[in-house]
Amino acid sequence: MTLTHSQKTGVIATVFLHALIFLLLLLMVLTLPAPPPQEEGFLVDFGNSPTGLGLEEPSAAEGSEALAATKKVTPAAHPVSQPKPATKVQDKGDEDLLTQEYEKTVQLAANARKKIAKEKKLKLDQERNIKEKEEQQRRDEAFEKQRQEAEENRIRQDQEKKIGAINSRAKNAFGGGKTDNGSQSTSQGNSYGSGNQGSPNGTPGANQYGIGGGEGKGISYNLSGRNARSLPKPAFPGNESGIVVVEVTVDKFGKVTKALPGVKGSNTVDPDLLEAARKAASAASFNTDQSAPAYQKGTITYHFILQ
Repeated sequence: MTLTHSQKTGVIATVFLHALIFLLLLLMVLTLPAPPPQEEGFLVDFGNSPTGLGLEEPSAAEGSEALAATKKVTPAAHPVSQPKPATKVQDKGDEDLLTQEYEKTVQLAANARKKIAKEKKLKLDQERNIKEKEEQQRRDEAFEKQRQEAEENRIRQDQEKKIGAINSRAKNAFGGGKTDNGSQSTSQGNSYGSGNQGSPNGTPGANQYGIGGGEGKGISYNLSGRNARSLPKPAFPGNESGIVVVEVTVDKFGKVTKALPGVKGSNTVDPDLLEAARKAASAASFNTDQSAPAYQKGTITYHFILQ
């Protein structure tokens, strides 16, 4: 087999390289590291016991006997059993204490809720009492105002009666007239004030007294530009007499939408008369007037007379 030049070169190089490695291995010296220095100590005398006394080393036999004498058999100590750790069990007293604490907490919460509810109810009661007192005060003021107006009307009527009596005496001093019958009466009628109630064209002693501008029979009204269709007679309680003026509010169709009894001109504050007049005025009706205001105010006067 013939090798080429390159193959020969490769064989030679391989052989040379392996030879070089082999020489290096032969020349390499393996050295161990120096051992560390040993620790230094001190010599201890030979013996067979950790205790002893004397200056001379005893023989081996004596040493054995001494060793046997010192070794005494001691009874095995009873093993001391270690107490087992007690399992931690929650004491029943703790449970009771926790239960009591929980019940106390629940009770405190319930008491707090009750206290809040009680305070709220007390506050509402106080507010209601204040409103009731204010309402009662308003009623008392209205009643006192009506009483004062009635007293003023009574005083004015007394004064008018006195003036009428004076005028009547002065007029009768000259005599004459339909009523010149020698009577000493200074006033007649079923309304209030002085004078001879009735009509100038009426008949003396007829005992029927008309009231100007109204329906007669103790009922009159004042509503500018409107005519009464119906003026129901009030239910007379029969235990008090007096005059009640009712302020009425009337719409375009003649219906009374509001009635307020006891306004100026009344001479009584009797609640039965006031209520009877209010009901009667609420049931009254007037003519329809499209040109009238949406709500027109006027008065209806009721004369309650004991028979």
